[in-house]
Amino acid sequence: MELKEYDLTNLIICCFYNVYGQLGYGFLEKVYENALGLELAAKDLKAVAQSPIIVSYNGQVVGEYFADLVVEDKVIVEIKAVKTLLPEHEAQLLNYLKATDVEVGLLLNFGPKPQIVRKAFENGRKKSQRVRG
Repeated sequence: MELKEYDLTNLIICCFYNVYGQLGYGFLEKVYENALGLELAAKDLKAVAQSPIIVSYNGQVVGEYFADLVVEDKVIVEIKAVKTLLPEHEAQLLNYLKATDVEVGLLLNFGPKPQIVRKAFENGRKKSQRVRG
């Protein structure tokens, strides 16, 4: 069984390793976001930085967040620059997927050791109250 957006996520991961190989560990997340955006553009991929995610509850907007990158309108990329990924980082990405029509997300950590987590949440399992940002 092939994973959703398998080829695209593999390409994003290759770009992640290219950036990590050049910049290493220790910069702020924004630096990695900018560099990854350049790397994705070099591969002719559309990547939107700070893409808004609107969260609603009972039909009312209750929050607005921003995904670090949305690639090809198909993959949310959340960037971290921490010592190690924690469960709350994964929960954040999963909530972004729940709040949008995007079904696949990558959590990329530019920490002392590179870390990657892939999450998927099918649209059929999402609440009808979600609002696309």
